[in-house]
Amino acid sequence: MEDQNQCKRKLRVCVATCNRADYSKLAPIMFGLKSHPDEFELEVVVLGSHLIDDYGNTFRMIEQDDFDIGSKLHTIVRGEDEAAMVESVGLALVKLPDVIQRLHPDILVVHGDRFDALALATAAALMNIRILHVEGGEVSGTIDDSIRHAISKLAHYHACCTRMAEQHLIAMCEDHSRILLAGCPSYDKLLLSHQKEDYMDIIKSWLGDNVKEHDYIVALQHPVTTDIKNSIKIYGLMLDALLSFNKTTLILFPNIDAGSKEMVRVMRKKGIEQHPNFRAVKHIPFEQFIQLVNHAGCMIGNSSCGVREAGAFGTPVINLGTRQTGRETGENVLHVRDADTHNKIYHALELQFGKRYPCSKIYGDGNAVPRILKFLSSIDLDEPLQKTFCFPPVKDPISQDIDHILETQSALAVDLGGTNLRVAIICMRGNIVRKYTQANPKTFEARMQLILKMCSDAMRDAVFLNCRILGVGIGGGIIHQNELVHGSTFCAAELGHIMVSFDGPECSCGSRGCIESIASGMALQREAKRLHDEDLLKVDGLDMKISDPITAAHLINAARLGNSKANIVLNKASTALGMGIINILHIMNPSLVILSGVLGSYYQAPVQRTIMERALFSAQSVKVVISDLEEPALLGAASMVLDYATRRIY
Repeated sequence: MEDQNQCKRKLRVCVATCNRADYSKLAPIMFGLKSHPDEFELEVVVLGSHLIDDYGNTFRMIEQDDFDIGSKLHTIVRGEDEAAMVESVGLALVKLPDVIQRLHPDILVVHGDRFDALALATAAALMNIRILHVEGGEVSGTIDDSIRHAISKLAHYHACCTRMAEQHLIAMCEDHSRILLAGCPSYDKLLLSHQKEDYMDIIKSWLGDNVKEHDYIVALQHPVTTDIKNSIKIYGLMLDALLSFNKTTLILFPNIDAGSKEMVRVMRKKGIEQHPNFRAVKHIPFEQFIQLVNHAGCMIGNSSCGVREAGAFGTPVINLGTRQTGRETGENVLHVRDADTHNKIYHALELQFGKRYPCSKIYGDGNAVPRILKFLSSIDLDEPLQKTFCFPPVKDPISQDIDHILETQSALAVDLGGTNLRVAIICMRGNIVRKYTQANPKTFEARMQLILKMCSDAMRDAVFLNCRILGVGIGGGIIHQNELVHGSTFCAAELGHIMVSFDGPECSCGSRGCIESIASGMALQREAKRLHDEDLLKVDGLDMKISDPITAAHLINAARLGNSKANIVLNKASTALGMGIINILHIMNPSLVILSGVLGSYYQAPVQRTIMERALFSAQSVKVVISDLEEPALLGAASMVLDYATRRIY
């Protein structure tokens, strides 16, 4: 293993950052990559507003963090309107190919939902570079949604922050095996540093010596590119409310999106930069910014920081407008979706200012970076680059693929009976193509060897029968809304292992008192053999040859002929099965119970009776019927494969 690790080459990872906001999420990953020089080779590309003076020339903070910037790309076309955003994407697409070709990374890491990131993902995807998208699957209320989801479709791997985001990516047909629920990388630094002892020094350096903890406001409002006019109106109302509220306020300039120039004009028209209550700044280093947010009396605006990072501190937040609509938030966020006057915003300030809320960890637990590094290390560069999507159920098309025309999609079904082991090749239509039956060996090892041999024989025969085996099915089943319930790990409906007795016989699963250990064919065979060995199974009319093996059928026949000991065993088994089914009735409330197998006809009446005697009144009316299928156990096992392989239900 050590030789293999030594031979494994470093993973060449390129991290591309476009602005101050995405760097706060990518920097922890970059530090993590840099701290493992034996595993990773880090390349850094800087573009977008990082290189613009009006936005603070924030590339310098990357250099101050001691990262070597491999490429600086001036990609922003000034104008701060819709056309400029489009031109900026085009300019980035013109410049990026040379950089990507020169660096030729194994993985490109991109973040979020900015138009610059869309250019990065587009260029990398077209140049066959694998993409890891950080913070995909989230929902907000602007064009950012469309950009974020477009990047997710281009990306090969995903590191998302919340369980809901993970589910959104799955719903978007992304491969579950390529999605990592990591948490937000910024939380790794945020949760470690939010209790810094020198926070008052940071507050005073930005707001002056007279400002107290929890007695100032942080304001950060960006344009909404799909509704620029309204977002500028709300920005002006926010400034009016802050002026009236008369508290020290740290206000950051908006980002470079279309509409930002108009916002700055509104700010300057109202004299914010010269007002004694305000400190207007273009950029604050992330470590200092989170201290300012942590100890603020309130944060206001529409920055994602308000609905994400601020929640980890319990800082009260007023979220203005629609830019963050759909984001998961803690109870610290008060939404003002629309406002006609500044009074509504002023009232929100009165409600929120100075409050403290419980800390929320919706977006992370502080361990995102180790998870992401482990995820990167697990990527197999030899696996196909072409993405595959996991589409939802659709009507079967008329296929023109030669494999589908010539082959029959099938499953191997396995029935682990008490007396016999059975394997069958079953096609998509539910027809049994071929069936194999062997006596069940006595030991576990022998059973496993026989099952493997029977499956191997069936696989060999399937080639000659023109059947394409999609998988092997073993198990019971629950049908809900015409769909087979699989469970989170595809082992739902282990009905035989419902426990019905604390001190029952030992089960093959290692527990005691399972239905299978009391009511299965193998359990009845065991009891029949015990009675036979004690000479208690004999009864007039029961034909038992010395050479015949003792089976459950002997027990049932003995009971029918009046053997009291056999009756006791069967009553106990029937009651155990009935109680287990009652448990299922009380949990699932099905409309029908179907029994199958050789014991089904015997158990039908006593199980129905047990339900009538012991189930809740609401469940007593359920009917217990016998399956009329030729091989219900084998068909049910096959459906586990055929249903999953064709429908992809999670």
